[in-house]
Amino acid sequence: QVHVAESGGGSVQAGGSLRLSCTTSGLSGSSWNRKCIGWFRQAPGKEREGVAAIYTDGGRSYVADSAKGRFTVSQDKAKNSVYLQMNGAKPEDSGMYYCAAVFRCVYFHSLGEIEESSDAWGPGTLVTVSS
Repeated sequence: QVHVAESGGGSVQAGGSLRLSCTTSGLSGSSWNRKCIGWFRQAPGKEREGVAAIYTDGGRSYVADSAKGRFTVSQDKAKNSVYLQMNGAKPEDSGMYYCAAVFRCVYFHSLGEIEESSDAWGPGTLVTVSS
């Protein structure tokens, strides 16, 4: 089975940095290309929101306005991993961060599309930003 897992969460003070990882395993030789990987977060009592996404075949990426200029998303094809670099963290960035993968993805138009079409989700990694 395909397994998606996040790592890298933790506690950081406002203005600090974290790098989250999303690693996909169990592809059984399938190409890492043509995958859409999205990052989402959810704070207690709030709806889940999209943060960033990347299309593995070419590296086209997107960052939500709430994180633009502070967060970047990248990939390491050899490791079947996607990274979310969080710089200038703010308390409102706190929450459980999830990654979701869409296989056989030819393009993503929005984070919502990735969310609805996802084939696998990770269990999440907790990020806490203190002021």
